[in-house]
Amino acid sequence: MMQPRTQRRLAAILAADVEGYSQLVGADEDGTLAALREVWAQTFDPIVETHRGRVFKSMGDGKLVEFASAVDAVECAVAIQAAMAARVGPIALRIGINLGDVVSDGEDMLGDGVNVAARLESQAPRGGILIADAIHAQVRGKVQVIFADAGELALKNIATPVRAWRFGSGESAAVPATVADDLPSIAVLPFTNMSGDPEQEYFSDGISEDIITDLSKVAGLTVIARNSSFAYKGSNPDIREVGRDLGVTSVLEGSIRRAGNRVRITAQLIDARSGAHLWAERYDRDLTDIFAVQDEVTMHIVGALKVHLRPAERQRMAGTRATNLDAHDAYLRGRQLAADLPTVTTGRVAAFDAVIAAYTRAAEIDPAYAAPHTGLAFAHIYDHANRWSGRPDPLSRAAAEADLAIAIDPDEVLGHVASAVVHLFKGDVAAMKAASDRALELAPNSAAAIGIRGNVEMMTGNAEGAIPWLQRSIRLDADFARQGLHFLGHAQLLAGRYAEAAATFRERIRQVPTTDLSRSLLASALGHLGQVDEARRVWAEIAGINPDYTLDAHLGRLTYTNPADPARIRQGLRLAGVA
Repeated sequence: MMQPRTQRRLAAILAADVEGYSQLVGADEDGTLAALREVWAQTFDPIVETHRGRVFKSMGDGKLVEFASAVDAVECAVAIQAAMAARVGPIALRIGINLGDVVSDGEDMLGDGVNVAARLESQAPRGGILIADAIHAQVRGKVQVIFADAGELALKNIATPVRAWRFGSGESAAVPATVADDLPSIAVLPFTNMSGDPEQEYFSDGISEDIITDLSKVAGLTVIARNSSFAYKGSNPDIREVGRDLGVTSVLEGSIRRAGNRVRITAQLIDARSGAHLWAERYDRDLTDIFAVQDEVTMHIVGALKVHLRPAERQRMAGTRATNLDAHDAYLRGRQLAADLPTVTTGRVAAFDAVIAAYTRAAEIDPAYAAPHTGLAFAHIYDHANRWSGRPDPLSRAAAEADLAIAIDPDEVLGHVASAVVHLFKGDVAAMKAASDRALELAPNSAAAIGIRGNVEMMTGNAEGAIPWLQRSIRLDADFARQGLHFLGHAQLLAGRYAEAAATFRERIRQVPTTDLSRSLLASALGHLGQVDEARRVWAEIAGINPDYTLDAHLGRLTYTNPADPARIRQGLRLAGVA
């Protein structure tokens, strides 16, 4: 009699366990077991369920999960590690994922597909993920994380070495680095001021930022925003470490020496993986040639990275620049003062006035220069949001300046972004979407344009679609992350990703301890998760931060087009018994 044929199927297997479990138990058995039960019940299992996984084996300090989709498996792993990074406590997970044949044995799964996943997990970094090459081939360009090539690994009791890819480490951020595709990518480090005059920092920084702005208009290139790359200002970093930290394939660095009416600029483009020079040049020019030099540097970068430049992109890259060097100088000073404004602790009104004065002077010197009006628009937007100056109706001032910037130059990217933000505050969703669409059309790699698009998607009822936009904006702009975490958690909450939302809000609160809005939404997410006591504790903290906070006022300022979205927030708070 013939034996029944073994039923096999292809599956993505996720293996997870606790790093250093024996030592943790040895130090505090009861505390470790209690904390681990909480991790499984409140973090791991809900996220697995959200991503359509099935836990088929639990082993105390580890679990094995089956997925029908490699993408679901990887996105689940990233969400789990994001949530774990936001938790307080010693427990950290390692995760391995493999794609292979498996055999069902009741509820259990057997086979090399499972064994390899378990072996990959054992070599994964603390708080990180290690995936087989077969998984990487399936998810490349489809998931919102960067994986580094871990090479060929010899796995215990596995005959053939397995090529693997790694994400994360013990220092993994709570929100993963994201990419849209496999585009070439670049970070522009702040050019070193070689003038011997600290007062010239605004000029060298301004040239670097202008190059970033121009590159962000190229659809075939991923460009890290100023705030992320400028974190290396004043240091001498290893370019390969910069590449790994920012997830880019190339880095531009250089220096600027300004003396009288002459300027010397050196620039070099470096392969962030090998450290090899891709292109280098030195320019000795009259100061009046500064815009031509910026254009040349930008075009050399595009050429060295073999990026195809469409005619419309080539035309837009320079934009409508100043025709007067004094106007440009005043604008750069205003932009530097504006960048420093959030860190000012005393004399903020005077600091704000200095920003307004610099931008206004630039606009008066060169009335055909759009950028100063964009700067003024954002200054008034921040004044509206933070109540810096106490002046009446800063939002109307912002709207007028954004409109003027666009009238002067219809291709002024940040003018359209400012317009979108103004309409967000005003509740005009249609106008916000139109402005956002135009900004992305002009500069598909602008972190500001990408971030506002995420808010557009969220406010128009597409919370799930908002998540990758918001993740990408955080990836490109570290400074946006402080505010972006709130938006991301908000979208995750509206999308029903409650465990992820809770993790994101906790990270936001860690970075901004005085936030009342994130606490309110965290309490809702916790209510949906059934963590009633924790939700009530978080809600109670709001009164000490902002005694005037009310949920109705909070939700009333937001422009949801889908009534189910605010209803979901209220439902979570009702489940927690706080509203």
